[in-house]
Amino acid sequence: MSLLGRQGWKASLVFVSLVLAACGGSNTSSAPPLAGCNSGTTQATFWTSHTPPDSVSLKHIVDAFNTQSKTTCVKMVQVPGSETDIAKLTTAVRSGTGPDVYMLDRFTVAERAAAGVLTDLSSFGASSLASNYVSFAWAEANFKGKPYALPFDTDTRALYYRKDLLQAAGVDISALDPSKGPPTIDMIRTMANKVNHKTNGAYDVIGFIPWINQGWHYTWGFVYGGSFFNSGSCKVTPDDPKIVQAYTDMFQNWSKALGVDAVQTFISSYAPPNQPTQQDPFLTGHLGFVVTGDWVLGQIATYVPNLNYGVTYIPVPHAGDQPATWAGGWSMVIPKGAKNASGGYEFMKYIAGEPGQRVYTKETQHTPTIKSLQSDSTLFPGGHQFFINQLPAAHSRPPLPVGAFYWDQLSTAQDAAVRNTADPATALAAAASATNAKLQPFCPLT
Repeated sequence: MSLLGRQGWKASLVFVSLVLAACGGSNTSSAPPLAGCNSGTTQATFWTSHTPPDSVSLKHIVDAFNTQSKTTCVKMVQVPGSETDIAKLTTAVRSGTGPDVYMLDRFTVAERAAAGVLTDLSSFGASSLASNYVSFAWAEANFKGKPYALPFDTDTRALYYRKDLLQAAGVDISALDPSKGPPTIDMIRTMANKVNHKTNGAYDVIGFIPWINQGWHYTWGFVYGGSFFNSGSCKVTPDDPKIVQAYTDMFQNWSKALGVDAVQTFISSYAPPNQPTQQDPFLTGHLGFVVTGDWVLGQIATYVPNLNYGVTYIPVPHAGDQPATWAGGWSMVIPKGAKNASGGYEFMKYIAGEPGQRVYTKETQHTPTIKSLQSDSTLFPGGHQFFINQLPAAHSRPPLPVGAFYWDQLSTAQDAAVRNTADPATALAAAASATNAKLQPFCPLT
């Protein structure tokens, strides 16, 4: 005998029908995952640690991709991080909640690949794209002969100067014309000292702080002609005498001349960590010179379009020395365990390809790594061409499986030199020892 009467069966059939309809609907719905995406697409998550104005341009690229893609819908998420800090990504990958695409500083790709954080892109056919990119950027995107990233932007560095501050201090700025070649460090020191100004015993304007912004260890090491890695011995060489001299001149002695405590107080006041771009001390008139990259052209256009400034080569130790700069840049990777790796790769090819790099170059004045775009002069108006012209001779950081660790070791030694707490030679010898101990298990690198 049935336990359900006629009405009970009808009610049960209606209930089952509703359940089946609900379940079926969740699997066949063509509604887009996000506004601005096409129906029937599957979401892919893109993480970046970039901030405005660069993140604004990244969002424009994401929106353009979503408009044209019939299969993938990208959600961009800003996360904490930096060149060598990927703590949030590492934690997410380990817990299975990582993104489908991550924007990673390209010189750290080998290290992250060696640590098992990244997906080998060989199965997606990434190797076939190699000829599209400038060679040093593609080399940085590979580890042990396999591609783990697609290069995005690159850049070069130069010396920016505030014409108004220098002229107000009585400096003849004609010597800074790039047509006269790179200025000497002594020349810049003399000019900068005229700009220095204190109020109530504290600096409110400093002519030049060599380690601010892009005045890194690599910057001055390359300027002094140093070598950071010996491929023959598979050892890092931060204790190269030329690098030691760069640290001594540009960090230890320069800081001592300004006053170690006084310059640290200035930095804390006018250039604290995580400062909004528009409050940069060069843009606000508290710094006469700064070594930084081509992207600052875009920041100036955005925040202080009437700024009275100029750009020349990074200063060199001796008159007649060849100018030196270096190129860096970021990349797109697929972390291990990505839920939508195929959709992520589709987006990577777009943002790191011609469409995405064209937009990013126009909007931010970074430099593309796509060869065909570097020959498009319409992308490099005004002062940007000066940076592009330096790219063929630019140095690059060695793409090592301990690249981020090496950077941090160099930075620790730099900070010790700036604060005059350790002799540069001693600090750099310690950096060499620590880094080579990490590097040796990976040798040979080819």
